[in-house]
Amino acid sequence: MSRALSTQVDLEIAINGYITPGEDYFDREQQEKRPRPTPLPGPPNAESLARMISNARKSKKGKIGIRDRICCHQWTWFTMATGGVANVLHSVWTPYRADWIWYIGLIFFLLNLCLFIMNCILITMRFIMVPGSFMHSFLDQMESLFIPSVVLSTATIMINTCEYGIPMTGPWLQHTMEWLFWIYIVVSVIASAGMYLILWSTQIFPIHTMTPVWVFPGYPLLLTAPFASTLIAANTTAMNNPPINRLAIAMCAIAVQGTGFLISFMICAAFIYRLMTQKLPRDMQRPGVFISIGPSGFTVAGLVSLGQQSQVVIPDSFQGSTHSVIILRLLSTIVGLWLWGLSIWFFLVSVGSLWKYVRPERKMPFQMTWWSFVFPNTALVTATLALATALGSTGLRICGCVMAALLIVVWALVLMSMLKCLWNRQLLWPKELEGD
Repeated sequence: MSRALSTQVDLEIAINGYITPGEDYFDREQQEKRPRPTPLPGPPNAESLARMISNARKSKKGKIGIRDRICCHQWTWFTMATGGVANVLHSVWTPYRADWIWYIGLIFFLLNLCLFIMNCILITMRFIMVPGSFMHSFLDQMESLFIPSVVLSTATIMINTCEYGIPMTGPWLQHTMEWLFWIYIVVSVIASAGMYLILWSTQIFPIHTMTPVWVFPGYPLLLTAPFASTLIAANTTAMNNPPINRLAIAMCAIAVQGTGFLISFMICAAFIYRLMTQKLPRDMQRPGVFISIGPSGFTVAGLVSLGQQSQVVIPDSFQGSTHSVIILRLLSTIVGLWLWGLSIWFFLVSVGSLWKYVRPERKMPFQMTWWSFVFPNTALVTATLALATALGSTGLRICGCVMAALLIVVWALVLMSMLKCLWNRQLLWPKELEGD
């Protein structure tokens, strides 16, 4: 170690009492050829999945086939972006009632449903063909963070079902979605708490590697208020259907939504600390910055929408006040504006983090985390449109529609990039087996 580096380290120890490891900490250690301690046995790393696939193929040496590619399927393929776009299109359709917007949203909903079924089949085939890979997914540092994506995908499907299905069907679907709402509340709480407990018991995440992806296990909680507001709105639209227990649904959703937002807020605070000490994440982690937009965006969309439906949610005698509806509408709008500003700020930071990729010589390798460019931003768009309705603002509504159009363009670009990487064997390809 050079004298200048030693002085810098000594100075940091003297001031802080500890050394903050940087992203180049281990690379610098290798360059200096210092002896590294023998690593302690721990959970499988990212390379162990490829070794598991290799062991599964030992009995049939040869070219890599479709079975081998299926073995590389991971939880990250459960993207919520397509269902999120369907939700955005429904939010755009609501004030304008244009049939063509509704049908495009319906197409995105059906496409999302097909993708979800396909991913369920592929991930099940991987677990069957590669024994032990199911438990491995809970112990892998990267893949384990995305396991809740299957819960989020289910939530987006149920939200889309309320939007596009309940007004067109009889009471049976409404009753089904009401039961599914309560089941989702229980599942989201258990999945979030359980996943964090598994991570805290089996993994070590140094602060210098922190990204907003750490928020992902808490994301299932963040869709409870949007789910509740959509279910109540669908019940109100379908006037022939019997009323549901709107007050209980709304209050429970607010409680769970608040829990999810506060958990996400605290983790995002750790991300700010990481940015102050370690600069922006590396290229492969950069798309995950957009995940920080979602917590405040989904909370705004859910709370403001519930506030605007206070007249059908709150009984006349609620809390003994006849002004409860007006107060709740005003309170939800003010809180929504407050958190909407936070979501806009994170959006600007996230877009600014991509500035260096404008230069031709700078390229960001494609990963499935690119879908983070879409799904968290669907929360921002729906939040903007919800505030436009609450405030009666034509400017905000036009801004939300423009954002929705740009979001669909981004969705198409990410989809084309994903298909290109699939064709070029950059996705679903066992890297260690290329030489076989």
